[in-house]
Amino acid sequence: MSGERTAADLPLPGGDFRMLVTRLSFQGMMSLGMLENPLTGKKASDEKSARMIIDDLLMIREKTSGNLETEEAEHLNRVLESLEVAWAELDKGDSVAAES
Repeated sequence: MSGERTAADLPLPGGDFRMLVTRLSFQGMMSLGMLENPLTGKKASDEKSARMIIDDLLMIREKTSGNLETEEAEHLNRVLESLEVAWAELDKGDSVAAES
C-alpha cells in the first residue's frame, strides 16, 4: 500500500459547536435559495425547510443560553441574524408576488 492519503483517511470534523452551526447555516442558505444545491446544481428556495432550520437554530440558542463561549454565542447570533434577514426578504418577495 502506498503512503498516499485519501479523503477517506481524514477524520470528519465533529464535536465543534461552531461547525455544527455553520453546517446548519449552509442548509438554511440553500433552503433560502442563496446557495446552489450540490446535488442539483441549482438554487431553489424551500420555505418550510428554511423556517425549520431557523427555528432549530433559535431553539439551540435558547437551550444553550449561558453555556456557550463568547465566540460560539456570537457566531450563532450572526448566523441567525443573516438567515432571518434572508427569510424576511424571501417572505416579503412572496407577499409581493401573491399580491400581483
